[in-house]
Amino acid sequence: MPGIGGGFHRKTGMPPGTVIYLGERAAEGVRMTLIRFDEERFEEREIASIDEALPFPDDRSVSWINIDGLHDTALIERIGELLGVHSLVLEDIVSTRQRPKLEDHESYLYVVLRMLSPAARTGEIDSEQISLLVGPRYVVSFQERPGDVFDPIRERLRQGKGRMRKTGPDFLAYALIDVIVDNYFHILETVGDRVEEMDERIVTDPDPAALHEIRALKRETIYLRKAVWPLREVVGGLERLESKLIAKTTRQYLRDVYDHTIQVIDTIEALRDMISGILDIYLSSVSNRMNEVMKVLTIIATIFIPLTFIAGIYGMNFDFMPELRVRWAYPAVWSVMGAVALAMLFYFRRKKWL
Repeated sequence: MPGIGGGFHRKTGMPPGTVIYLGERAAEGVRMTLIRFDEERFEEREIASIDEALPFPDDRSVSWINIDGLHDTALIERIGELLGVHSLVLEDIVSTRQRPKLEDHESYLYVVLRMLSPAARTGEIDSEQISLLVGPRYVVSFQERPGDVFDPIRERLRQGKGRMRKTGPDFLAYALIDVIVDNYFHILETVGDRVEEMDERIVTDPDPAALHEIRALKRETIYLRKAVWPLREVVGGLERLESKLIAKTTRQYLRDVYDHTIQVIDTIEALRDMISGILDIYLSSVSNRMNEVMKVLTIIATIFIPLTFIAGIYGMNFDFMPELRVRWAYPAVWSVMGAVALAMLFYFRRKKWL
């Protein structure tokens, strides 16, 4: 999970609209792909320059330009120049700590989302900013690095099945948002399995390592909440937006995504409650274990109090103690001490302290 506010110190004192990449520096170059389609035709290819995709054809085709890598700020500025994108939007695209949001710029829409995936090495949740520019005949998607959850969309476009090839860029943008939200359910299912395993483990073995895992789960759910909660406003805003860029038929599908977003938020809240309950169980288990240990130690100490008293009397070494010269005095004292210990154990058991 990325740190909070990482890299923003590099922009201190700079004028608004300054395009400076604030994410992780990528070793690879920027990769751009173009998918252009309509009901009859389909074209997919990798492009070396954004100028290869522009200007858009005069027909009714839709162009989807996907860009992997945001560290080439000259490319981002070139896209803004060709599409007439405001410099503040370009600044947000390369500032990869944005919260999900929607901006209506009349001639285009700007949407920010968080795409979640499990990290390959650590297994923690990895978050990546996805920015969408939605225009009258195009969608431009910006990703921090290669790899995404959009392959089902690409495959549907290749096969030409369903509504994808018959609709406009607004429906394509809906499909991209929908697949990101659907992927949240897979992430939550993984987190939910870990929470259930932890719940069973805490009852049987509340070891210190479990506490660290509980804290990690709590951090992940907080991180999920920050990534998903603002998405409700974004999808709800798209549905209610009075813009010619969003068709009436697409609004019905956006309403479905909104419902899915609410389900994701409810699931996250349920997981947070479960983790809080697990933490309470852990603390109770540790406390109960400590109480059991203290009870045993207290009983042992209590049993030895009268035995120590008897041993102390016969350890005073007075000359005129009558029992000191009796032949069977030593075994008799041991017998008395054993009888006292057994009597106390019987009493504790009868009182159900053992």
